[in-house]
Amino acid sequence: MMDFTTKNKLKRPETRLKKVLCWCGSAAFWLVLWQIAAQTAGEEILLVSPFSVLCRLGQLAMTREFWLTIAGSMGRIMLGFVLAMTIGTLLAVLTVKSHICYILFYPVVSIINATPVASFIMLALVWLSTARVPVLTSFLIVLPLFWKNISNGIEQTDHGLLEMAAVYRFGAVRTLTQIYIPSVLPYFSAACSTGIGMAWKAGVAAEVLANTHLSIGGNLYDAKVYLETPDLLAWTTAIVLLSILLEKGLGRLMRLPAERRNGVDTHDSPSAKC
Repeated sequence: MMDFTTKNKLKRPETRLKKVLCWCGSAAFWLVLWQIAAQTAGEEILLVSPFSVLCRLGQLAMTREFWLTIAGSMGRIMLGFVLAMTIGTLLAVLTVKSHICYILFYPVVSIINATPVASFIMLALVWLSTARVPVLTSFLIVLPLFWKNISNGIEQTDHGLLEMAAVYRFGAVRTLTQIYIPSVLPYFSAACSTGIGMAWKAGVAAEVLANTHLSIGGNLYDAKVYLETPDLLAWTTAIVLLSILLEKGLGRLMRLPAERRNGVDTHDSPSAKC
């Protein structure tokens, strides 16, 4: 007899196909609308057709400088993101476990969260070199998100499980790996998914204002100055594609532990057999 899990597995390809078709239909609708708007404008300096943007993006992708620029921007922005993830997580643990740390750090994180991105960029331009401005900006924008999400995850941990761990003397390491991490992981995954987009927006904005060498933001700035609308939209398309790929990649990475655990459970359970 076929169980419920097996039926769900058989339905997945059809569900995914429908989802892909829906997304393709939505993309086609907006591309057609974009094409109509470009033809109505009649001037490339105002609005370029999607075909022209894709052609220009393809031309840029054939150059060595394009990939050096992508690598430079990605390295700076991801460095800020990883620093925010690490320090935000450690800060969340400290502020949840220590009331004194919470009193000390809560006002600082609140100020960071409330300060506009432009203010961070302007201050960073005074303090740092242009190459480090995107790193600091991405870090400051994402830090409060990780702090808040990880703090909520720790606070929402089942107290019954923690009491059970104390009774059976799990120890600090086993309690961390078997109770705290599974509880916090959904909050951490949500912070990664949201934070990567925020880091890209803030980092590229910092590159534009700082006119960072070999950066996506620097190319956007040059395209604006010289009124190169195809280049402007081509680099914008590159930003969007990179942001989506990184978000999907991180999401997939976050889901791997749960999928492996479910795969083991399904394989070992008697209901997995027909």
